[in-house]
Amino acid sequence: MSSAADALTIHQLLGRIVYFHALFIEPAHRPSPPPGAGPACCNHGASLGRRTADELLHDSAWAALVEVATTIPAHHQPCPKAAGSCCATCCVSAAAAAVAAGWAETECRGYRQDDPAETLLQTCGRAAAARLGRVFAAQHTAPCLALDQLTVPEPLPDVQELPLTGELLALWADPTATARQPVASWLNHCTGLDDVRRVLETRRTES
Repeated sequence: MSSAADALTIHQLLGRIVYFHALFIEPAHRPSPPPGAGPACCNHGASLGRRTADELLHDSAWAALVEVATTIPAHHQPCPKAAGSCCATCCVSAAAAAVAAGWAETECRGYRQDDPAETLLQTCGRAAAARLGRVFAAQHTAPCLALDQLTVPEPLPDVQELPLTGELLALWADPTATARQPVASWLNHCTGLDDVRRVLETRRTES
């Protein structure tokens, strides 16, 4: 995963997260109180000596993922001692979990006008933490004990249910696969969640 082409693909997908978040999620996201800190990262827990956030995230495209997560405080649960000395892979995994859970919550409210089940948010968050965390760890040779213990739950929402979240999880399952195609290219023609909702409703009517 260290080739220039693979790195470019990863950067493009990180950019897609930032773009979709700004276009679709932030305008529709309902602020709510943060849940508090999450578990201690490897460097502040039982597994010391992991590569740090200061070392790997400074001026990195991955830092944008962490910045997006901070705009979703209701789901972002960083290390209680959050600092540059934290395990970088733990930071990325926690940020990915926040993004996926926040997106799933916002999509459910936007399309269904109701609150999602907590199990759905946990499933999306855990899957994103595992998938994006593993891509980051492989790209930077930054193994992480907490990441090793993560498994991807099933079933995951698909693009017919939650288009933004479903695409996010699908693309990051194997982001450098040469046969990968955009999962939901029609999203590129939408300008907000209302547009996405109308597409979904039209597809349901036609099916």
